Amino acid sequence: MRRRLLRAAVIAGALVFAPAALAAGGFTPGSDGLGDPMFPLAGNGGYDVTNYSLTLDYAPSSNRLAGTAVITARATQSLSRFDLDFRMQNSVTRLLVNGSPASFSFAKDQELVVTPSTGLPDGKTFTVTVDYAGRPLVVTDPDMSIEGWVPTDDGAFVVNEPQGSPAWYPVNDNPRDKATFDFRVTVPDGLTVMANGVLVSQTRADGKATWVWRESDPMAPYLATATLGKFDLTTSTTAGIPTYVAVDPQLAKGQVLSKLPDAVEFYSSIYGPYPFNAVGAIVDSAKGVGYSLETQTKPNFPAVPDEATLVHELSHMWFGDSLTLKTWPDIWLHEGFATWSEWIWSEHEGNKSAQQFFDRYYSTSAKDTAFWGPAVANFTDPALLFNGTVYVRGGLTLQALREKIGDFAFLSLLRTWATQNRYGTVTTPQFIALAEQVSGQDLTRFFDVWLYQAEKPAPGSW
Repeated sequence: MRRRLLRAAVIAGALVFAPAALAAGGFTPGSDGLGDPMFPLAGNGGYDVTNYSLTLDYAPSSNRLAGTAVITARATQSLSRFDLDFRMQNSVTRLLVNGSPASFSFAKDQELVVTPSTGLPDGKTFTVTVDYAGRPLVVTDPDMSIEGWVPTDDGAFVVNEPQGSPAWYPVNDNPRDKATFDFRVTVPDGLTVMANGVLVSQTRADGKATWVWRESDPMAPYLATATLGKFDLTTSTTAGIPTYVAVDPQLAKGQVLSKLPDAVEFYSSIYGPYPFNAVGAIVDSAKGVGYSLETQTKPNFPAVPDEATLVHELSHMWFGDSLTLKTWPDIWLHEGFATWSEWIWSEHEGNKSAQQFFDRYYSTSAKDTAFWGPAVANFTDPALLFNGTVYVRGGLTLQALREKIGDFAFLSLLRTWATQNRYGTVTTPQFIALAEQVSGQDLTRFFDVWLYQAEKPAPGSW
Protein backbone atom coordinates (compact mmCIF):
# COMPACT_ATOMS: atom_id res chain seq x y z
CA MET A 1 0.00 0.00 0.00
CA ARG A 2 1.34 3.44 -0.89
CA ARG A 3 2.23 5.29 2.25
CA ARG A 4 0.36 8.55 2.74
CA LEU A 5 1.31 10.89 5.56
CA LEU A 6 -0.85 13.91 6.27
CA ARG A 7 0.27 17.04 8.04
CA ALA A 8 0.28 16.46 11.78
CA ALA A 9 -2.60 18.14 13.53
CA VAL A 10 -1.02 19.31 16.76
CA ILE A 11 -3.12 20.59 19.60
CA ALA A 12 -2.06 24.05 20.69
CA GLY A 13 0.26 23.89 23.64
CA ALA A 14 1.08 20.20 23.22
CA LEU A 15 4.54 19.15 24.24
CA VAL A 16 5.98 17.00 21.47
CA PHE A 17 8.88 14.71 22.36
CA ALA A 18 10.84 13.21 19.50
CA PRO A 19 10.62 9.41 19.46
CA ALA A 20 14.40 9.18 19.48
CA ALA A 21 14.56 11.09 22.75
CA LEU A 22 11.98 8.83 24.32
CA ALA A 23 13.72 5.75 22.96
CA ALA A 24 16.88 6.85 24.74
CA GLY A 25 15.01 6.43 28.00
CA GLY A 26 13.85 2.94 27.07
CA PHE A 27 10.63 4.03 25.34
CA THR A 28 10.01 2.78 21.80
CA PRO A 29 7.13 3.02 19.28
CA GLY A 30 4.45 0.36 19.18
CA SER A 31 4.12 -1.46 15.87
CA ASP A 32 1.69 -0.12 13.26
CA GLY A 33 0.13 -3.56 12.72
CA LEU A 34 0.00 -7.05 14.16
CA GLY A 35 1.02 -8.87 10.99
CA ASP A 36 -2.17 -10.77 10.23
CA PRO A 37 -1.60 -12.70 6.97
CA MET A 38 -4.68 -11.09 5.41
CA PHE A 39 -4.74 -7.68 7.05
CA PRO A 40 -1.22 -6.93 8.29
CA LEU A 41 -2.02 -3.35 9.39
CA ALA A 42 -5.10 -4.36 11.39
CA GLY A 43 -4.39 -3.84 15.06
CA ASN A 44 -1.39 -2.24 16.67
CA GLY A 45 1.40 -3.27 19.00
CA GLY A 46 2.47 -2.07 22.41
CA TYR A 47 -0.81 -2.01 24.31
CA ASP A 48 -3.93 -3.96 25.21
CA VAL A 49 -7.33 -2.25 25.31
CA THR A 50 -9.61 -3.01 28.24
CA ASN A 51 -12.57 -0.72 27.46
CA TYR A 52 -14.02 1.52 24.77
CA SER A 53 -16.45 4.23 25.85
CA LEU A 54 -18.09 5.65 22.72
CA THR A 55 -20.25 8.77 22.87
CA LEU A 56 -21.80 9.36 19.45
CA ASP A 57 -24.24 11.87 17.95
CA TYR A 58 -25.52 11.04 14.47
CA ALA A 59 -27.64 13.05 12.06
CA PRO A 60 -28.97 10.73 9.32
CA SER A 61 -30.11 13.63 7.13
CA SER A 62 -26.52 14.83 6.66
CA ASN A 63 -24.75 11.53 7.44
CA ARG A 64 -22.65 13.39 10.00
CA LEU A 65 -21.22 11.63 13.04
CA ALA A 66 -19.73 13.46 16.02
CA GLY A 67 -17.94 11.24 18.49
CA THR A 68 -15.82 11.07 21.59
CA ALA A 69 -13.98 7.80 22.12
CA VAL A 70 -12.38 7.20 25.51
CA ILE A 71 -10.08 4.19 25.27
CA THR A 72 -8.65 2.58 28.39
CA ALA A 73 -5.60 0.42 27.74
CA ARG A 74 -2.55 -1.13 29.39
CA ALA A 75 0.90 -0.64 27.90
CA THR A 76 2.65 -3.93 27.04
CA GLN A 77 5.94 -2.16 26.38
CA SER A 78 7.34 1.25 27.29
CA LEU A 79 5.75 3.36 24.57
CA SER A 80 7.13 6.49 22.97
CA ARG A 81 4.19 6.49 20.56
CA PHE A 82 1.44 4.15 19.40
CA ASP A 83 -1.12 3.78 16.64
CA LEU A 84 -4.88 3.45 16.55
CA ASP A 85 -6.79 2.22 13.51
CA PHE A 86 -9.05 5.03 12.25
CA ARG A 87 -10.20 5.76 8.72
CA MET A 88 -11.99 9.09 9.31
CA GLN A 89 -8.92 11.11 8.39
CA ASN A 90 -9.00 14.88 9.04
CA SER A 91 -11.96 14.41 11.43
CA VAL A 92 -10.03 14.51 14.73
CA THR A 93 -10.48 17.77 16.60
CA ARG A 94 -8.78 16.89 19.90
CA LEU A 95 -6.66 14.06 21.22
CA LEU A 96 -5.59 13.56 24.82
CA VAL A 97 -3.47 10.89 26.50
CA ASN A 98 -4.01 10.68 30.26
CA GLY A 99 -5.78 14.03 30.05
CA SER A 100 -2.88 15.87 28.41
CA PRO A 101 -2.77 17.04 24.76
CA ALA A 102 -0.86 14.70 22.45
CA SER A 103 0.39 15.20 18.91
CA PHE A 104 -1.01 13.01 16.16
CA SER A 105 -0.86 12.37 12.44
CA PHE A 106 -2.37 9.99 9.90
CA ALA A 107 -0.47 7.42 7.84
CA LYS A 108 -1.12 4.41 5.59
CA ASP A 109 -4.83 5.13 5.12
CA GLN A 110 -5.89 3.74 8.52
CA GLU A 111 -3.15 4.59 11.01
CA LEU A 112 -3.76 7.33 13.58
CA VAL A 113 -0.26 7.83 14.98
CA VAL A 114 -0.26 9.21 18.54
CA THR A 115 2.76 10.71 20.31
CA PRO A 116 2.01 11.42 23.99
CA SER A 117 3.75 14.25 25.78
CA THR A 118 5.56 11.74 27.97
CA GLY A 119 6.36 8.07 27.53
CA LEU A 120 3.93 5.40 28.73
CA PRO A 121 5.65 2.86 31.01
CA ASP A 122 5.26 -0.86 30.41
CA GLY A 123 2.42 -2.35 32.47
CA LYS A 124 0.74 0.97 33.24
CA THR A 125 -2.88 1.76 32.40
CA PHE A 126 -3.51 4.85 30.29
CA THR A 127 -6.47 6.54 28.63
CA VAL A 128 -6.81 8.04 25.16
CA THR A 129 -9.57 10.53 24.42
CA VAL A 130 -10.34 11.24 20.77
CA ASP A 131 -12.88 13.87 19.70
CA TYR A 132 -13.88 13.68 16.06
CA ALA A 133 -16.60 14.80 13.66
CA GLY A 134 -17.26 14.03 10.03
CA ARG A 135 -18.80 11.47 7.74
CA PRO A 136 -18.32 7.85 8.75
CA LEU A 137 -17.18 5.58 5.98
CA VAL A 138 -18.45 2.65 3.98
CA VAL A 139 -15.53 0.26 3.48
CA THR A 140 -15.30 -2.00 0.43
CA ASP A 141 -13.57 -5.30 1.11
CA PRO A 142 -11.35 -7.27 -1.30
CA ASP A 143 -14.34 -9.49 -2.11
CA MET A 144 -16.31 -6.30 -3.00
CA SER A 145 -18.72 -6.57 -0.07
CA ILE A 146 -19.36 -3.42 1.97
CA GLU A 147 -19.18 -2.77 5.69
CA GLY A 148 -18.62 -0.07 8.25
CA TRP A 149 -21.24 2.64 8.75
CA VAL A 150 -23.69 1.90 5.93
CA PRO A 151 -26.44 4.54 5.59
CA THR A 152 -30.03 3.32 5.25
CA ASP A 153 -33.27 5.14 4.40
CA ASP A 154 -33.75 6.11 8.05
CA GLY A 155 -30.41 5.54 9.80
CA ALA A 156 -27.41 3.27 9.47
CA PHE A 157 -26.64 -0.45 9.34
CA VAL A 158 -23.37 -0.84 11.26
CA VAL A 159 -21.35 -4.01 10.57
CA ASN A 160 -17.58 -4.42 10.59
CA GLU A 161 -16.25 -7.84 9.60
CA PRO A 162 -13.36 -7.84 8.96
CA GLN A 163 -12.16 -4.19 8.76
CA GLY A 164 -15.11 -1.83 9.14
CA SER A 165 -14.69 -0.68 12.76
CA PRO A 166 -12.13 2.06 12.00
CA ALA A 167 -14.74 3.57 9.66
CA TRP A 168 -16.58 5.01 12.67
CA TYR A 169 -14.42 4.81 15.82
CA PRO A 170 -10.70 4.75 16.69
CA VAL A 171 -9.76 1.22 17.64
CA ASN A 172 -7.12 -1.47 17.99
CA ASP A 173 -8.77 -3.37 15.17
CA ASN A 174 -7.63 -6.93 15.70
CA PRO A 175 -9.67 -9.85 17.12
CA ARG A 176 -6.81 -10.67 19.50
CA ASP A 177 -7.53 -7.50 21.50
CA LYS A 178 -10.95 -7.97 23.05
CA ALA A 179 -12.42 -5.34 25.35
CA THR A 180 -15.64 -4.26 27.03
CA PHE A 181 -17.73 -1.52 25.41
CA ASP A 182 -19.97 1.33 26.51
CA PHE A 183 -22.18 3.11 23.96
CA ARG A 184 -24.00 6.41 24.40
CA VAL A 185 -25.63 7.28 21.08
CA THR A 186 -27.82 10.31 20.40
CA VAL A 187 -30.12 10.40 17.36
CA PRO A 188 -33.24 12.31 16.28
CA ASP A 189 -36.23 11.43 18.44
CA GLY A 190 -38.24 8.60 16.95
CA LEU A 191 -35.20 6.55 16.01
CA THR A 192 -33.93 3.51 17.91
CA VAL A 193 -30.27 2.66 18.50
CA MET A 194 -29.29 -0.99 18.85
CA ALA A 195 -25.83 -1.70 20.26
CA ASN A 196 -24.18 -4.66 21.97
CA GLY A 197 -25.03 -5.93 25.42
CA VAL A 198 -27.70 -4.67 27.81
CA LEU A 199 -29.80 -1.53 27.47
CA VAL A 200 -28.84 0.73 30.37
CA SER A 201 -31.08 3.72 29.67
CA GLN A 202 -33.14 5.56 27.08
CA THR A 203 -33.89 9.27 27.41
CA ARG A 204 -35.49 11.96 25.25
CA ALA A 205 -34.91 15.71 25.29
CA ASP A 206 -34.96 18.62 22.83
CA GLY A 207 -36.07 16.52 19.90
CA LYS A 208 -33.37 13.91 20.38
CA ALA A 209 -33.14 10.45 21.92
CA THR A 210 -30.11 9.03 23.70
CA TRP A 211 -29.62 5.29 24.00
CA VAL A 212 -27.06 3.83 26.41
CA TRP A 213 -25.89 0.23 26.01
CA ARG A 214 -23.17 -1.69 27.81
CA GLU A 215 -21.33 -4.84 26.68
CA SER A 216 -19.62 -6.06 29.83
CA ASP A 217 -18.22 -9.25 28.28
CA PRO A 218 -15.02 -9.15 26.20
CA MET A 219 -15.69 -8.40 22.53
CA ALA A 220 -13.55 -8.35 19.41
CA PRO A 221 -13.76 -4.85 17.87
CA TYR A 222 -15.27 -6.01 14.57
CA LEU A 223 -18.31 -7.34 16.44
CA ALA A 224 -19.39 -3.91 17.71
CA THR A 225 -22.55 -2.33 16.31
CA ALA A 226 -24.59 0.85 16.68
CA THR A 227 -27.24 0.12 14.07
CA LEU A 228 -29.97 2.75 14.17
CA GLY A 229 -33.19 3.71 12.47
CA LYS A 230 -36.93 3.19 12.85
CA PHE A 231 -37.53 -0.13 14.60
CA ASP A 232 -40.25 -1.97 16.41
CA LEU A 233 -38.34 -3.08 19.51
CA THR A 234 -39.56 -6.02 21.57
CA THR A 235 -37.93 -6.80 24.89
CA SER A 236 -38.35 -10.06 26.78
CA THR A 237 -36.23 -12.72 28.45
CA THR A 238 -34.77 -15.99 27.20
CA ALA A 239 -33.77 -18.34 30.03
CA GLY A 240 -33.48 -15.28 32.28
CA ILE A 241 -31.35 -13.35 29.77
CA PRO A 242 -32.55 -9.94 28.48
CA THR A 243 -33.67 -10.35 24.87
CA TYR A 244 -33.97 -7.49 22.38
CA VAL A 245 -35.49 -8.00 18.93
CA ALA A 246 -35.64 -4.93 16.69
CA VAL A 247 -37.44 -5.14 13.33
CA ASP A 248 -37.71 -2.41 10.71
CA PRO A 249 -41.46 -1.68 10.42
CA GLN A 250 -41.09 -1.69 6.61
CA LEU A 251 -40.49 -5.45 6.83
CA ALA A 252 -42.96 -8.24 7.51
CA LYS A 253 -41.79 -9.83 10.75
CA GLY A 254 -43.12 -13.31 10.04
CA GLN A 255 -42.68 -16.23 12.43
CA VAL A 256 -39.00 -17.07 12.03
CA LEU A 257 -37.81 -14.82 14.88
CA SER A 258 -40.00 -16.78 17.28
CA LYS A 259 -37.44 -19.58 16.88
CA LEU A 260 -34.74 -17.53 18.64
CA PRO A 261 -35.38 -18.77 22.22
CA ASP A 262 -35.52 -22.41 21.12
CA ALA A 263 -32.28 -22.07 19.16
CA VAL A 264 -30.48 -20.49 22.11
CA GLU A 265 -31.75 -23.26 24.38
CA PHE A 266 -30.70 -25.99 21.95
CA TYR A 267 -27.20 -24.66 21.35
CA SER A 268 -26.77 -24.15 25.10
CA SER A 269 -27.56 -27.83 25.58
CA ILE A 270 -24.81 -29.01 23.21
CA TYR A 271 -22.20 -26.22 23.29
CA GLY A 272 -22.46 -25.16 26.91
CA PRO A 273 -24.13 -22.18 28.60
CA TYR A 274 -24.95 -19.15 26.48
CA PRO A 275 -21.83 -16.99 26.87
CA PHE A 276 -23.27 -13.45 27.14
CA ASN A 277 -25.66 -11.43 29.28
CA ALA A 278 -28.01 -10.45 26.44
CA VAL A 279 -29.34 -11.92 23.21
CA GLY A 280 -31.45 -10.73 20.33
CA ALA A 281 -31.60 -9.75 16.68
CA ILE A 282 -31.58 -6.59 14.56
CA VAL A 283 -33.59 -6.85 11.34
CA ASP A 284 -33.16 -3.78 9.14
CA SER A 285 -33.91 -2.87 5.56
CA ALA A 286 -30.28 -2.49 4.46
CA LYS A 287 -30.34 -2.57 0.69
CA GLY A 288 -27.06 -3.48 -0.94
CA VAL A 289 -25.38 -5.13 2.07
CA GLY A 290 -26.22 -8.67 1.04
CA TYR A 291 -25.17 -10.57 4.17
CA SER A 292 -25.97 -11.00 7.84
CA LEU A 293 -23.41 -10.60 10.61
CA GLU A 294 -23.04 -12.09 14.07
CA THR A 295 -22.60 -8.78 15.91
CA GLN A 296 -22.13 -9.82 19.54
CA THR A 297 -25.40 -10.46 21.43
CA LYS A 298 -27.57 -9.16 18.54
CA PRO A 299 -26.89 -10.41 15.00
CA ASN A 300 -27.59 -7.90 12.23
CA PHE A 301 -29.82 -9.01 9.34
CA PRO A 302 -30.30 -6.78 6.25
CA ALA A 303 -33.72 -8.35 5.68
CA VAL A 304 -35.95 -10.83 7.49
CA PRO A 305 -33.82 -14.00 7.75
CA ASP A 306 -34.88 -17.51 6.97
CA GLU A 307 -34.57 -20.08 9.74
CA ALA A 308 -31.17 -21.41 8.65
CA THR A 309 -29.69 -17.89 8.61
CA LEU A 310 -31.14 -17.07 12.02
CA VAL A 311 -29.68 -20.14 13.71
CA HIS A 312 -26.38 -19.78 11.81
CA GLU A 313 -25.84 -16.31 13.27
CA LEU A 314 -26.99 -17.31 16.74
CA SER A 315 -24.55 -20.21 16.83
CA HIS A 316 -21.77 -17.70 16.23
CA MET A 317 -22.33 -16.46 19.78
CA TRP A 318 -20.36 -19.56 20.78
CA PHE A 319 -18.14 -19.98 17.70
CA GLY A 320 -16.95 -16.61 16.49
CA ASP A 321 -17.97 -14.18 19.22
CA SER A 322 -17.11 -15.80 22.56
CA LEU A 323 -14.47 -18.03 20.96
CA THR A 324 -12.74 -16.03 18.22
CA LEU A 325 -10.06 -16.71 15.65
CA LYS A 326 -6.58 -15.36 16.36
CA THR A 327 -5.83 -14.68 12.68
CA TRP A 328 -8.22 -14.33 9.74
CA PRO A 329 -7.07 -17.37 7.71
CA ASP A 330 -8.66 -19.50 10.45
CA ILE A 331 -12.14 -18.21 9.53
CA TRP A 332 -13.39 -21.80 9.12
CA LEU A 333 -13.36 -21.98 12.93
CA HIS A 334 -16.28 -19.55 12.74
CA GLU A 335 -18.10 -20.29 9.51
CA GLY A 336 -17.57 -24.03 9.30
CA PHE A 337 -18.90 -24.40 12.84
CA ALA A 338 -21.91 -22.16 12.13
CA THR A 339 -22.66 -24.11 8.96
CA TRP A 340 -22.59 -27.41 10.84
CA SER A 341 -24.78 -25.74 13.48
CA GLU A 342 -27.39 -25.12 10.78
CA TRP A 343 -27.29 -28.81 9.92
CA ILE A 344 -27.56 -30.05 13.48
CA TRP A 345 -30.47 -27.68 14.10
CA SER A 346 -32.25 -29.17 11.09
CA GLU A 347 -31.57 -32.64 12.46
CA HIS A 348 -32.83 -31.58 15.90
CA GLU A 349 -36.03 -30.25 14.30
CA GLY A 350 -36.69 -33.60 12.62
CA ASN A 351 -35.77 -32.38 9.15
CA LYS A 352 -32.72 -33.19 7.02
CA SER A 353 -29.90 -34.68 9.12
CA ALA A 354 -26.34 -33.39 9.23
CA GLN A 355 -25.24 -36.57 7.45
CA GLN A 356 -27.74 -35.93 4.68
CA PHE A 357 -26.27 -32.46 4.21
CA PHE A 358 -22.83 -34.07 4.10
CA ASP A 359 -23.90 -36.61 1.51
CA ARG A 360 -25.45 -33.92 -0.68
CA TYR A 361 -22.36 -31.69 -0.72
CA TYR A 362 -19.82 -34.50 -0.84
CA SER A 363 -21.49 -35.82 -3.97
CA THR A 364 -20.59 -32.65 -5.88
CA SER A 365 -17.85 -32.85 -8.49
CA ALA A 366 -14.25 -32.47 -7.36
CA LYS A 367 -13.99 -29.78 -10.05
CA ASP A 368 -16.66 -27.66 -8.37
CA THR A 369 -14.57 -24.83 -6.88
CA ALA A 370 -17.56 -23.54 -4.92
CA PHE A 371 -16.97 -26.42 -2.51
CA TRP A 372 -13.52 -27.79 -3.31
CA GLY A 373 -11.47 -24.65 -3.80
CA PRO A 374 -8.51 -23.57 -1.67
CA ALA A 375 -7.79 -25.52 1.49
CA VAL A 376 -9.74 -23.83 4.28
CA ALA A 377 -6.81 -23.62 6.70
CA ASN A 378 -4.14 -22.76 4.18
CA PHE A 379 -4.99 -19.54 2.34
CA THR A 380 -4.11 -15.88 2.74
CA ASP A 381 -6.02 -14.09 -0.04
CA PRO A 382 -8.49 -11.70 1.68
CA ALA A 383 -10.77 -11.85 -1.36
CA LEU A 384 -11.43 -15.49 -0.40
CA LEU A 385 -12.18 -14.82 3.26
CA PHE A 386 -15.85 -15.71 2.82
CA ASN A 387 -15.39 -18.21 0.01
CA GLY A 388 -17.98 -20.99 -0.06
CA THR A 389 -15.36 -23.57 0.80
CA VAL A 390 -14.90 -21.91 4.20
CA TYR A 391 -18.55 -22.55 5.01
CA VAL A 392 -19.39 -25.83 3.32
CA ARG A 393 -16.04 -27.61 3.48
CA GLY A 394 -15.71 -26.40 7.06
CA GLY A 395 -19.09 -27.96 7.90
CA LEU A 396 -18.21 -31.13 6.00
CA THR A 397 -15.00 -31.42 8.01
CA LEU A 398 -16.92 -31.37 11.26
CA GLN A 399 -19.52 -33.91 10.11
CA ALA A 400 -16.76 -36.21 8.83
CA LEU A 401 -15.05 -35.87 12.20
CA ARG A 402 -18.33 -36.69 13.95
CA GLU A 403 -18.60 -39.92 11.96
CA LYS A 404 -14.97 -40.80 12.59
CA ILE A 405 -14.82 -40.34 16.36
CA GLY A 406 -18.49 -40.94 17.25
CA ASP A 407 -21.22 -38.72 18.64
CA PHE A 408 -20.16 -38.85 22.27
CA ALA A 409 -16.57 -37.80 21.65
CA PHE A 410 -17.57 -35.28 19.00
CA LEU A 411 -20.13 -33.46 21.11
CA SER A 412 -17.76 -33.57 24.09
CA LEU A 413 -15.15 -31.99 21.85
CA LEU A 414 -17.40 -29.13 20.73
CA ARG A 415 -18.58 -28.40 24.26
CA THR A 416 -15.03 -28.48 25.65
CA TRP A 417 -13.76 -26.31 22.77
CA ALA A 418 -16.43 -23.67 23.42
CA THR A 419 -16.20 -23.62 27.21
CA GLN A 420 -12.41 -23.85 27.58
CA ASN A 421 -11.90 -20.97 25.17
CA ARG A 422 -14.72 -18.72 26.32
CA TYR A 423 -13.83 -15.06 25.59
CA GLY A 424 -10.48 -16.17 24.14
CA THR A 425 -8.85 -16.49 20.72
CA VAL A 426 -7.95 -19.76 19.03
CA THR A 427 -6.12 -21.42 16.14
CA THR A 428 -6.66 -24.48 13.98
CA PRO A 429 -3.71 -26.38 15.54
CA GLN A 430 -5.33 -25.88 18.95
CA PHE A 431 -8.55 -27.46 17.71
CA ILE A 432 -6.68 -30.40 16.18
CA ALA A 433 -4.79 -31.00 19.43
CA LEU A 434 -8.01 -30.97 21.45
CA ALA A 435 -9.75 -33.29 18.99
CA GLU A 436 -6.93 -35.82 19.36
CA GLN A 437 -6.99 -35.46 23.14
CA VAL A 438 -10.76 -35.94 23.46
CA SER A 439 -10.99 -38.76 20.91
CA GLY A 440 -7.77 -40.54 21.84
CA GLN A 441 -7.01 -40.89 18.12
CA ASP A 442 -4.21 -39.74 15.86
CA LEU A 443 -6.05 -37.42 13.49
CA THR A 444 -3.07 -36.14 11.49
CA ARG A 445 -4.21 -37.71 8.25
CA PHE A 446 -7.82 -36.72 8.76
CA PHE A 447 -7.13 -33.01 9.19
CA ASP A 448 -4.49 -32.99 6.48
CA VAL A 449 -6.92 -34.12 3.79
CA TRP A 450 -9.85 -32.06 5.06
CA LEU A 451 -8.15 -28.78 5.99
CA TYR A 452 -4.72 -28.52 4.42
CA GLN A 453 -5.15 -30.11 1.00
CA ALA A 454 -7.05 -28.25 -1.72
CA GLU A 455 -8.32 -31.41 -3.44
CA LYS A 456 -11.61 -33.05 -2.57
CA PRO A 457 -10.86 -35.80 -0.02
CA ALA A 458 -11.10 -39.16 -1.75
CA PRO A 459 -13.38 -41.82 -0.27
CA GLY A 460 -11.49 -43.78 2.39
CA SER A 461 -8.64 -41.25 2.56
CA TRP A 462 -9.45 -40.15 6.08
